Amino acid sequence: MKEFAKKIGLIGISTVLGISTNVAHAEDYKGLPSVSTKALSIIDDQTEWLTKTYKDIHEHPELGFMETRTSAIVANELKSLGFEVTTGIAKTGVVAVLKNGKGPTVMYRADMDALAIQEETGLPYASKARARLADGTETPVAHMCGHDAHVTWMLGMARTMVALKSEWSGTIVLIAQPAEEPVSGAKAMLADGLWSKYKLPKPDYFFAVHTTPIPVGMVLNAPGPRMAGTDQFDVLFKGHAGHSSAPHLTKNPINMAANAITQYQTIIGNVVSPQEPAALSVGAIHAGATNNAIPSSATVKMNIRWFKPEVRDDMLESVHAMSDGVAKMQGMEKNELPEISIRSSTPPLINNKELSNRLNGPLKTLLGENKVVNDFPAFMASEDVQNLTGEYKDVPFTFMFVGIANPLTFAAARLKGHQVPYLPHSPNYVVDLKALPMGVKITTVSMLELLNKK
Repeated sequence: MKEFAKKIGLIGISTVLGISTNVAHAEDYKGLPSVSTKALSIIDDQTEWLTKTYKDIHEHPELGFMETRTSAIVANELKSLGFEVTTGIAKTGVVAVLKNGKGPTVMYRADMDALAIQEETGLPYASKARARLADGTETPVAHMCGHDAHVTWMLGMARTMVALKSEWSGTIVLIAQPAEEPVSGAKAMLADGLWSKYKLPKPDYFFAVHTTPIPVGMVLNAPGPRMAGTDQFDVLFKGHAGHSSAPHLTKNPINMAANAITQYQTIIGNVVSPQEPAALSVGAIHAGATNNAIPSSATVKMNIRWFKPEVRDDMLESVHAMSDGVAKMQGMEKNELPEISIRSSTPPLINNKELSNRLNGPLKTLLGENKVVNDFPAFMASEDVQNLTGEYKDVPFTFMFVGIANPLTFAAARLKGHQVPYLPHSPNYVVDLKALPMGVKITTVSMLELLNKK
């Protein structure tokens, strides 16, 4: 990972120094098909619209399955472009189909949801939004993972492809997906009949992209496993409530949760081999409401990440055994042992070798040979996008990471010894505005590669 960070850092600094610069206009790109060159000119002319659209979505973020405003923006824009649009799939999901003669069917997904995070970027268009959760609590909401850019890129690409209809042939299927952050939106769209009810054409190719905090104009796209599988789950510890002055007459579920959490940390290394990539994290503990009362339950919210199913099984079995163990130590009966509820899960994301390599060709022509990296290590983060194929497991798929960091900001961070200037899901995650037309260029050139008339 350090070698990868060093490689990306050197490329980012070279960008700042003006070596192989990627911030260019259509006439500066050589070697691309003429249709792609036309596309780049169209995209350059969209810059103002892209910026306005992005800022609007960024200022009005919405959590998973609440993306009513965002999905309306998507649906209205795609309808105006001539797509056949279906809305309300899994509450807020949108599917749009554009048929343009004979040829392959290419599917593309953009996720729409934001995070329950207070933005701290200080940008003039920073989010001030808040949302009320199902339990009645209120939370700040912000796009701190770049899904606002994903939606903007998809709409810009759709505009460009429509403007070039005479230059390509086939069918485009666009999916605006809700609730990627809890890795439940894709499965929810499937359960709502994505393929059975709405009769979408089976895709010949499927690709998607995600922001990443490396310099604008860089792409990471490699074959094989790219992101980990994950399970998001709750562990409910039961106890006997009572007055804090008589703890001996109670059974404290908070103590059980605390003891279990310390034991969970031994799973990586003791249960799972240090040579196997895996991660376990506790994200929240919910218990009690006051200082002087012991509650009747405590919930630990956590997730695990893995690449091999047997590693997943070992981790879940260990969490179960450790949770039961601490409860038994406090005298809980068999019917009072902890309950584990899996909220959502997704398998590892795996890129198709042929499709990944095929798209890297035109992208290297677009961005520069060293700006398309295809030998980076897999990420422990997770994605549910590949679930959208449902039963069509044979559809070639690739998932690319698109740089969104200002090259100067990135280089300054590298000079300070940081791998990247900020991390996804941090309150300071910034999509540089120059990444907006660049992201559209990357997705459009990829789409044209798969649909271009030969």
